[in-house]
Amino acid sequence: MADSTADGVERRLPTEEARELLSLVRDIARREIAPHAAEEEAAGRFPRALFALLSRSGLLGLPYAPEYGGGGQPYEVYLQVLEELAAARLTVGLGASVHTLSCHALAGFGTDEQRAAHLPAMLGGGLLGAYCLSEPSAGSDAAALRTRAVREAEGDWVIDGTKAWITHGGIADFCTVMARTGGSGARGITALLVPGDAPGLSAAPPERKMGMKGSPTAQLHFDGVRVSDDRRLGAEGQGFAIALDALDSGRLGIAACAVGLARAALDEAVGYARERRQFGRPIADFQGLRFLLADMATQVEAGRALYLEAARLRDEGRPFGRCAAMAKLFCTDAAMRVTTDAVQVLGGYGYTADFPVERYLREAKMLQIVEGTNQIQRVVIARHLVGPESR
Repeated sequence: MADSTADGVERRLPTEEARELLSLVRDIARREIAPHAAEEEAAGRFPRALFALLSRSGLLGLPYAPEYGGGGQPYEVYLQVLEELAAARLTVGLGASVHTLSCHALAGFGTDEQRAAHLPAMLGGGLLGAYCLSEPSAGSDAAALRTRAVREAEGDWVIDGTKAWITHGGIADFCTVMARTGGSGARGITALLVPGDAPGLSAAPPERKMGMKGSPTAQLHFDGVRVSDDRRLGAEGQGFAIALDALDSGRLGIAACAVGLARAALDEAVGYARERRQFGRPIADFQGLRFLLADMATQVEAGRALYLEAARLRDEGRPFGRCAAMAKLFCTDAAMRVTTDAVQVLGGYGYTADFPVERYLREAKMLQIVEGTNQIQRVVIARHLVGPESR
């Protein structure tokens, strides 16, 4: 089933329901997100009320099971929803992706009792999640994390440590936390579901970032945070494997957001080129600029094709980790190229805050870093090709 986008490009969608869902998302993006994006990003305001609307509309639980309040949608559809949200405002698309990532451990590795107790509120009850893996001294080397959870005699876990670079840090209602419960290395890590208002949990002031100023990123401090064992997700020592499983899917979310951002930059550049006149005619008439726009459009379409290929592998239950790493790498690098070229198309105007492309450029840089830097993606891809590095 095909669906025409605003630029006339035909997209394949698996069902009529998916077509209607994407239409709903575009309507929300046009009416509720895009008109306020520039002002709210400049002011550093997070649109919490908008996320409540997305939750009520069923858009924060799309790839999860309907019996727990999810949308039951394949990743092929869910990722195209993220693209639409990110094209309107990256803070919203990325926030939806991070929230979905935060629900992954419970949905995939929790017990039936845990899912029934917590997942409906997380997926459609207006809650917002945070995913807590990175630390000040454990970024790319996530298996070296130091936040520790100690089990007391009565069975509760007590967590101490600091997590870093946490999207929604300080405003999340729940956190999926990877903590060390055993020895060093990956096998000593366990996943725990922590309420956002747990005593002893506090947030540092948000990071002062180059872009994405409306999306709070902060350190989280765990000072004797106590959670019961019924909030342990999966087996003890399984946390790192759970984290990696989540990140394969999360990378696809970042890839889709990158394509949405690049598409927004391309649309702005095309619109400007049609209106801006020099030497008595629109600058869109000049071959050098036309070729630049053609290259930008090709990057957008190639990126979408790659993330959808990875999504379809995932939906079929086939290995998709290598393709997910490729999609994250290619799509975010493409977003950086396309937003840079969009600034060039607008010339001096592109370097001012009067047009959104300078914001798009600042935001694109972040996408090359989060959820595994693009250098890490190359490591992952190479390991699939030639095996692990010699020690």
